[in-house]
Amino acid sequence: MKALVFLLVLVNLLFYAFTEGVFGRPGNPDAGRVDQQQVPERVRIVARGDQPPPKRGNGADAQQRNAEPEELCLAWDRLPAEDADRLASTLAEKFAGVRVERRAVASEGSGWWVFVPALPNKAEADKKGGELKELGVKDYFVVQDAGPNQFAISLGVFSGEKGAQDRLAELKVKGVKSAKVAPRPGKETHFSVEARGPLPLQEGVQGVAAEIIPKAEARVCK
Repeated sequence: MKALVFLLVLVNLLFYAFTEGVFGRPGNPDAGRVDQQQVPERVRIVARGDQPPPKRGNGADAQQRNAEPEELCLAWDRLPAEDADRLASTLAEKFAGVRVERRAVASEGSGWWVFVPALPNKAEADKKGGELKELGVKDYFVVQDAGPNQFAISLGVFSGEKGAQDRLAELKVKGVKSAKVAPRPGKETHFSVEARGPLPLQEGVQGVAAEIIPKAEARVCK
């Protein structure tokens, strides 16, 4: 009899514990967590296997990217030296917000030149030659032909720019500071001018260029 009473009491205790959730609640195991949230009405219960709702994108970043000003980039290629000089100087003078770059471009077969720029006279060129010898540089010659490069000192001619740059680096290691690299002087050398700046200035830049070099067409660069 005592055993039966004890069994009934035990069953009642187990039933009470089950109804109070001691052994866990049925259904979604995460549902009870809503009560613990500070703002439960803003919490969505997602069943296992379901995808969570998509996050709202940050529109501020997209607006900032769209607000970034676009930039113009125009280039004129294969210009004679005189036209390139006029165009570059005029654009720089008229448009303070535009960055202008003038570059010499070596045509195929003309090569690249490592040199010390032309000195005032032969005496100065010979003096520079003596300094080069003291630095261990012996393979050079002074340009004697009349022209803009008379009394320049040639330190090597190369078919590609890389070879010329390597030679320049070698000379700098020896202490030669005045040497430069440029396309080899000749009829095949031409020039390019590149202009970069705020996009609203593009029409004005193109108009000025058309007045200076009407036959040259601008290309859009990157």
